[in-house]
Amino acid sequence: MTEPPAPPPFRTRHRRRMRGLGFGAAAVACGAFILALGVLEPPADEGVSTDRLGPDQGEPVAEYLDRAGESLSGPDDGDRWALVSFTDYRPAAELRNRVGDLRVGQALYQVPLPRVATPLVAVQVPGSDAALLRSGDDAAWQLADQLRYTVADERTAATLEVAVSRLRAGCACAPGAIVRAPLPRLRELADRPGIRAVQALPADATAGRFAVAPLLPDSTDPVGPPPDDGPVPTG
Repeated sequence: MTEPPAPPPFRTRHRRRMRGLGFGAAAVACGAFILALGVLEPPADEGVSTDRLGPDQGEPVAEYLDRAGESLSGPDDGDRWALVSFTDYRPAAELRNRVGDLRVGQALYQVPLPRVATPLVAVQVPGSDAALLRSGDDAAWQLADQLRYTVADERTAATLEVAVSRLRAGCACAPGAIVRAPLPRLRELADRPGIRAVQALPADATAGRFAVAPLLPDSTDPVGPPPDDGPVPTG
C-alpha cells in the first residue's frame, strides 16, 4: 500500500494559507474600492481647463453683461459653446421656446428658495426635445442620489429634499442653459425676450471641459454667494 504523502512543513503550509488569505482580502478590498469609486466619486478628470462661463464672485452685473456681449463679437461663424442666462426661472417645458431651435448641451437647474442656498445641477441633454423635456426630472434624480450617497447635515438634507420635490413637480427652476451655435445665431438669441445674457467660449473650447455658474435671475449686485440664513420650506 502506498503511504499518503507527508504534509508540507509548517512554514510552507503557513505561507500558502497567508497567500490565500492575502488574495482573498485583496479581492474584497478591490471590489469595495471600485464600489466606492462608482458611488462616491465622479469620473476622473483627464485634464485641467481654465475656461469658465458666468460672472465671477464680486463682479458687478453690468460688467459681466458687457463681458458677455464682447464674447459674441467676431466675424467667424464656427459653432461655440455658450451660456444663456434667463431673466427669470423657467420650467423644463419652456426651455425649447426660450432658446429657439439651437442645440442644447445642458439644462441648468437651481431651485430658488428665499434666503436658502441650493445647489446648481447641470443635466446633460442628448440631441432630442424629449430629453430636454425630462431634464427637470433628471435634475431631481441627481439631487436624490446626492442625498442618498453623501453624508449631509440636517439643513442640507432638508434643502435637498425640498429641491427634489419641487423639481419633480415641474417647478420653474431653470436659470439658464448651455447651447452650441455660431456667433451670428448667438447674437440673435441675446436679443430675444427673456434672455438676460449670452456668453460664448472660444471656438476651441471642449464640451464638458469648462466650469459654469449662470447669472441667476435673483443674483445680487455685485455677484456674491447667496444668503443661507432663512428657514428651509417644508415642501
